[in-house]
Amino acid sequence: MMNLLCKRRGFSLLELIVAISILTILVAGIVPLTRMTAKRTREIDLRRNLRIMRTALDDFKKSYDKAVDDKKIPVTENKSGYPETLQQLVEGYDFGGLYAFKKKFLRRIPVDPMNPPEPGEEPEWGLRSYSDQPDSNTWGGEDVYDVYSLSEGTALDGTKYREW
Repeated sequence: MMNLLCKRRGFSLLELIVAISILTILVAGIVPLTRMTAKRTREIDLRRNLRIMRTALDDFKKSYDKAVDDKKIPVTENKSGYPETLQQLVEGYDFGGLYAFKKKFLRRIPVDPMNPPEPGEEPEWGLRSYSDQPDSNTWGGEDVYDVYSLSEGTALDGTKYREW
């Protein structure tokens, strides 16, 4: 009896095939889930970055309007009160002395996770000015009223990233 147990070591070919088949089925189910999870994470980052920039644009506009109301800066015709560029949100603006310092609204321009820049390049976003149409794909250049992703991709919910 002891002799039979000692001779039987390892796995049979059938056991190996069954184990590999089970592992293959598990991996085939996990790979799509990880891809979807990665895409969902990038979509969450995109929504957050858009919200951050749009909030900064709105805060800039509120500060500009307050400076006009307090007569710190003169009312300028054809000026909406939004920043001229996204970079102005990073560099800051003094609003005619409304604040004792140059008020900054962003530390840096966030990256579009669906359209990441090449290493060493600045992040690119689609821009709309105050005078542009809401669905415009070209920037009027007067100011930055809104931002959107330049990605042509489609989200998990079926919408285009450009429309967010």
